[in-house]
Order: sequence, then C-alpha cells, then structure tokens
Amino acid sequence: MKKCNLKGSIHSIETLGLVDGPGIRVVVFFNGCKLRCLYCHNPETWKIEKPNMTVSELVDKILRYQPYFQKNGGVTFSGGEPLLQFDYLLEVCKVLKKYNIHIALDTAGVGNYNDKLLDLIDLVIFDVKAIKRQEYQDITGYLIENSLNFLKKCQERDKKMWIRQVIVPGINDTKEGILELKEFISKLKNVEKVELLPYHTMGIGKYKNLGLEYKLKDVAAMDQERCRELEKLLLE
Repeated sequence: MKKCNLKGSIHSIETLGLVDGPGIRVVVFFNGCKLRCLYCHNPETWKIEKPNMTVSELVDKILRYQPYFQKNGGVTFSGGEPLLQFDYLLEVCKVLKKYNIHIALDTAGVGNYNDKLLDLIDLVIFDVKAIKRQEYQDITGYLIENSLNFLKKCQERDKKMWIRQVIVPGINDTKEGILELKEFISKLKNVEKVELLPYHTMGIGKYKNLGLEYKLKDVAAMDQERCRELEKLLLE
C-alpha cells in the first residue's frame, strides 16, 4: 500500500467493539465537534487537537483486526464528529475500500461531506438530537439545518441507516415526543435499526477536570426500564 502522510486528529481507538454497527468492529473516535450537547459525556473530544496519526498509520491499525470482522464486522468512525476532518476521513475510507472493509459513520451530520465520501460509507448511524428546531438548538447550541441537510443527502444516496437518540429525563422522555420521533422516522427509507439510549451521568467528572460547567448536574440518569418502554412504543 502506498503510504499517505496526511494527518488527522484522533482521540482514541476501541478494538473489538460490539455496539456501534454490525458485527465486531474497530471504533475510531475523532477529535472535534461543533455541537455542545447538554448531555455530552465526551467533552474532551470537542477540540480538534494537533494531528497525530497519518492515513497509513490509521489504516494499518484497523487492518490488524480484519480477521475478527468475519462477514459483517468492520470499522466505525465516531467522535467527536468525523465530518469535521473531511479530507482525512475521505482518504482513509478510500484506502479501506481497497480491502473491502465495511465502513460505518456515527455522526450528527454537522460537518463537511460530498457524494464521494457517502458512496464509500456502508452504514450511517445517525444521531438525532431533536426534530424540532428550537429543541435542537436548546440541546446542542447549534442550528438544526446542517443535520437535516445531511440526512436529506443520505436519503438521496440510499444509505442504510441506524437511528439513535439519547433520552434525558424531563427533556425528551415524554410519550408525545417519542410518537413525534416515530412519525419523523417513518418518513425515512433504509432504516435498519432504531435505538433509544438512556442518558447517564458518567461524564460529570470529565467536566470538572476540564474546568467546564455541567449543565445537567441536577438531572438523574435515565431509568433504563422506562427507556425500554419508550423504545417499545417507538417500534410498535
């Protein structure tokens, strides 16, 4: 393989992941995110730090685990937001496709992309923050249009999708809200899986260490049984 020295800013790499896409996967966490979600548990990934890994180095790390992928495993790019390092992500995907690696993109759709990149992606794991404009801005501090435009482009390219939403007590855990989400998802095609993720408080210590305010400090973790009940309502 011809070496590519373009560098990206990678936060961490999880090997043998089992939840971020089908099969056994390598999960690559990119640095950088424009959103400031109230419930974010990875604030250390918000900034794009100094580039620390070339395309060739990252591909080599991923290929070491290719024997574990078997029929449906592969790599998932997560973050942070991978789309903020578009050029780097595109080059990594180009090389991985030469080895027939299944590629999943875990994203909120806020960043740069084009048809060339999306055509290399086998699965989009789309993170729904909210479906109403004001609620989206209240949760993320950002406008919803970028996310909706990305979703529209995925539909145009017939991308297979998983849909995820974090459920937070007192914010988006109502029956009415879940039914609205259900209606939203019903208009999408190629949705293979829908998941509601219960809000947890495991990131609070990170905010303290980084000198950041944690805005949900008085909100208890989402009851997992309640979250499962809402998910059943969504999938009925």
